[in-house]
Amino acid sequence: MYSIQEVCEKTGLTAHTLRYYEKEGLLTNIGRSRGGIRQYTDENMEELGLICCLKHTGMSLEEIARFVQLTHEGEQTLRERVRMLHDHRENVIARMQEMQMYLDKVTWKLNFFTRKLENYESRVKEEKEA
Repeated sequence: MYSIQEVCEKTGLTAHTLRYYEKEGLLTNIGRSRGGIRQYTDENMEELGLICCLKHTGMSLEEIARFVQLTHEGEQTLRERVRMLHDHRENVIARMQEMQMYLDKVTWKLNFFTRKLENYESRVKEEKEA
């Protein structure tokens, strides 16, 4: 069992975010101590890992909540979950390709301006020596 503080330390999420995910139905089956303190299991941590992965790769919280709901509905929802993950994967690939184009452009510009800087510094050095 993990306390909310331990989960925050392990994931980098805030307690507010964890409570929000629970309230919105993204993070489910959070146990409580007799005193009402949240207690997270390894299963909760695994679920949280998937939530964070999907969120960081651009899936909306609404879509994540739908995926979690389908997971709890059982195997009869496997087709829809596979479709959701397939579509999400395709979106991630497309965004990665787009980002690669931007990275290539930035790299080209960096090389261009680096050469200009080297030429400029070489001219300044020659002028000082003359």
